[in-house]
Formats: sequence, C-alpha cells, structure tokens
Amino acid sequence: MIENTSPMDRRISAPRLPRVPAIIGAIVVVAIATILLLPGTRRWWRADRAVDATTIRTATVMRGDLLRDISVQARVVAALHPTLFSPAQGIISIKTKAGTQAHKGDVLATIESTELRSSLSQAQSLLISQRADLARQNIVSRQTNLRAEQQVGLTTLRLDAARRNLTRNERMFKEGLSNRSDYESAQDAVRVAEMELTQAKKELGMGAETLNFDLRNRQEQVKRQESVTAELQRKVEELTVRAPFDGMVATVNVQDRDAIAANQAILTIVNLSSFELELTLPEEYAADTSIGTPAIIAFEGREYTGNVTAISPEVVNSQVTTTVAFRGATPPGLKQSQRLTTRLVFESKKDVLKVARGAFVESGGGRVAYVVNGKLAARRPIALGVTSVNEVEVVSGLREGETIVVSDTTPFENANEVLLR
Repeated sequence: MIENTSPMDRRISAPRLPRVPAIIGAIVVVAIATILLLPGTRRWWRADRAVDATTIRTATVMRGDLLRDISVQARVVAALHPTLFSPAQGIISIKTKAGTQAHKGDVLATIESTELRSSLSQAQSLLISQRADLARQNIVSRQTNLRAEQQVGLTTLRLDAARRNLTRNERMFKEGLSNRSDYESAQDAVRVAEMELTQAKKELGMGAETLNFDLRNRQEQVKRQESVTAELQRKVEELTVRAPFDGMVATVNVQDRDAIAANQAILTIVNLSSFELELTLPEEYAADTSIGTPAIIAFEGREYTGNVTAISPEVVNSQVTTTVAFRGATPPGLKQSQRLTTRLVFESKKDVLKVARGAFVESGGGRVAYVVNGKLAARRPIALGVTSVNEVEVVSGLREGETIVVSDTTPFENANEVLLR
C-alpha cells in the first residue's frame, strides 16, 4: 500500500532571469551584423539584375598607341611557280614526276615533233639559198659599178680629146688655116662629149643607188629568214623541256607518250627558295588595302614584316585576294601551302584612349559600356573609334583608369546597374 507520492517527487530549481550584460552583448552583435550587411543590402536594393562575376571579363581603359589592323590566315605559296608549255604538237616523253626535286637545266620532258624539225630544215635551206643570192648580188653590184665607172672614164677621155681638138681648130681658124665649118664641128664635139660625161656620171650614181637598194633588199630577206630560222631553232631546242631553276615539280598535267598540242600545259615547277603569302580579305577592307600596306607575319614565335604587293581587281564570294611579300630575307623553314597568321596594318594612331577589344563592342553596338565600381557595373553611353584586332579606341564616355566589362553584356539586358555576385 502506497502511503503517499513523496518517493516520486523531484526538486525543480526555479527559472533564473537573464542577466543584463548578456542582453547588451546580444544587442551589440545584432547591430554589428546589421552594419556589415547594410552595403550589400543597399546594392541589392539598387541593382536591377545580378550576374555571376566569374562569367564576365573586364579590362582597364588606358592611353597609348593604337594600330588599326586586321588579322587573317594566309597561305604560303611559291613566289615563282611557272607552268611550262609545249612549243609544238607532238608525242611527249615524261622524264620526271610530281614531287621530284629538280635542278636548273635538268631534263623534265622531251617532245617528238617531226613537223617542227621539218620546218627548221626547210628554213635552214632557204637561208643558205638567200645568203648565196646575197653574195651573188654583191658580185653583180661590183661588176655593174665597175662598168659604169669605166664608162665615165672613157667619156672623160673623149671630152679631153674634143677640147684639145677645139683648141687646135680655134688656133688654125684664127690663122686662116681652117674654115669655120671645121671650127664649129669641133665646138659641137666638145658639147656632145660634155653631155655624154654628165649622163655617164648620172648613170653611175643611179646605178649605185639601184644596186644598193637591191643589195639591202637581199640583206633584209636574209635577216628575216635568219630570224625565222632562229625562232624555229629555239622551238626545236625547247622540245627538250628543262628546269628553269632549282625547285620542285608540283604538278604534271600530261601522261607519258601522250599526243599534245602546241601551247598545251605540260607541268608546273615551283621555286622553293622564294615564298610569298596569299590571303583573302573581306571586301569591306579592300578600300583600306593598297600596294605597300604593311603586314606583320607570325611564324614560329617570331614576327616578320612584309608589304602588300598585289590586290585582285575583282571580288569573289565577298572576298578579295591579296598577295603579301616578305620585306627582306624569307624566313627559313617555310613550306608550300603552310598557314600563317598575318596582320595588315592600315593605320597607326598615337596617344589615344583605348581598351581591350571584346564582345561588348557587338552586344552594345559600340555605344554602351558597363563601368565596374566594386560589385556594381553601371551602364554608361560611350563612343568608340577605330578598331584593331586586340584593342578599340575610346572617343568619349570613359576615362583613363576606369574598368569596364569587355565580355558579352547581353545577359545584363540593358539594366542600368548590375550586381556582380
């Protein structure tokens, strides 16, 4: 029997009221936390959007020189890569193949052309005949000229004899030993002899001109035939196709023992000691590019300079083909069709305000930038100038030393202020 509940009772201590110092400490902690969180809270209240700061890229506005340029991929090509053609129709024998190294003077192919060799033989025979005619004409000219000179000499002698006879008759006529008829006959004989001498001299001069004309005509015929024969001889020698320089056979356009036509492409040989760059530019840069435009070529960690040497006059698929030559010696180690990064420098501006180029130029249309101040990025209107591969000129809206977002600002959705978390 249980007498009472006293065995199950426990002593419970009375609750104590918090002490005053503990209450004051809690209040201080809450106040400090509120002060520390107040700037972030204000930023949250001011910002229109919030973006992860690790997803953006920033750059500092600075002052310096700016090169307006464009970077393209250029293809290395041989500066000298002629195609060799057939001088005449015939049957070709190929002595090489594509990819073979060739030295100057090496035989690459031979052509059998019976027609060309026959034409050369005929031309040589005609030349021999014309040279013989020229020699004969020389002999005829000397003989004719000699006879004309002889006639002049004989006529001169007749004139001298007629004059002596006139003198004798004149003296006898004055002495009364001769009649007037003989005296007048002697005078007529002198006049006739003078006329004959004058005519002989004219015939000598005219004959010399005629002979010289005929001689020059024969000489010109010989020269013309010599030119024809030399040209045919050159073509016959070109039937043996030789390498014009040290290089490599790039392509062979015909097969061995093919029948080929005159002026048909046979093969292409490239000079591997002299290279240039071939590149294509967007047509909007064609107006800025001219002969002599500086170029900077990157190759094996080094930069080499060059100049634009040729620009295509036409636009193909919105591209303009341009040729760049190295300034000075060609870098060693280049290979045909190798790709190199090349920058064309259109303009150099000194001491301008600039910033690193980024996607903000396209996303903001070049009129808006977000200036970073701590954890906030504020939208600000700007104006940009010339653009290079890595930098862009700042015309207005930014100051030197300010930091802006240069990555794509599309996620900002044109907010006036963006919190960078």
